[in-house]
Amino acid sequence: MYRNNDFIYQAVANLESVINIPIDIETSRAKYDAILNIKNMQFVVEAKSAMRASNQGLILSQLEELRNNTSKPIIFIADYISKEGASQLKERGFNYIDTAGNAFISKDDVMIYVEGQKRASKHKTNQSRAFQEAGVKIIFHLLSEPENLQHSYRTIAQKVGVSLGSVSNVMAELEELNYLIKTKDKRVLKNKEELLERWLVEFNTVLKPRIIRSKMKFIDPDMAQNWRNMLLNQKQGEILWGGEPAGAMLTNNLRPQVFTIYSNLELPEIAKTLRLVPDKTGNVEVCQKFWKNNDATKVPALLVYTDLVNSGYGRNVEIANQIFENELQHIQ
Repeated sequence: MYRNNDFIYQAVANLESVINIPIDIETSRAKYDAILNIKNMQFVVEAKSAMRASNQGLILSQLEELRNNTSKPIIFIADYISKEGASQLKERGFNYIDTAGNAFISKDDVMIYVEGQKRASKHKTNQSRAFQEAGVKIIFHLLSEPENLQHSYRTIAQKVGVSLGSVSNVMAELEELNYLIKTKDKRVLKNKEELLERWLVEFNTVLKPRIIRSKMKFIDPDMAQNWRNMLLNQKQGEILWGGEPAGAMLTNNLRPQVFTIYSNLELPEIAKTLRLVPDKTGNVEVCQKFWKNNDATKVPALLVYTDLVNSGYGRNVEIANQIFENELQHIQ
């Protein structure tokens, strides 16, 4: 599908005007967003409209995957790259350019570093209701299990905990955005991976900040090594592993360093059950549960995938991709 990547040309043109070095662009949509030639060196381009805190982990994971699949150096190009995003790109060895002409390109005898260029401000557009809080929860429900898409609007509203009107509005907008088709017999999602990527960004922007409740740590550090023996199901599914522990449970191929928990219980009860104490720099993140789920130990696979991808760490991303292939075939 064609994507509007005109900002690639704008970014390259603005950088050229700053450094006075010609850069050739070859558009190659079959495999890469573009190829740049700088001083007889070829770079492959991964392009996104913006890199913010909300999609930083996702973009870093995609760049890591691209690096694993090409021997050519990579340049990330975006209309806007946050200061933290630029720092992370440099730290992980990724080149970048934004449309203001800021850039970091380091490969062999090519060394370009430009910062402080100002980007022209743009007016914000109205946010679709499909990607506000209720919509993010509804889309999570639809993507989590394929049969959820066929439920009545009333059932979806009850299971998600939103109003019937919200379900109706979100479904209508998903149709308008070409993510949903209705036939006489069923509903069908289209462009599912594109919808998933957009949902990941909006989950981080809209919902995640509202559900983070506390940072804690284990009273006994050794408990971090014995987390599998904690009887979370003694609360009948009211305390669930997410993130790295859930990834380890699904794949048996990850040693958790950060422990994500989802629960609706009061924080003192969670702390007592798992023997935790508050700590702003702790490696236990407690989040509000925002869905209904019968699994007694871990969150839905889609949320495990989301937590791991959004961490941006290479090993977590590998595990997230395994989970995507093995547990989320209905989205592929």
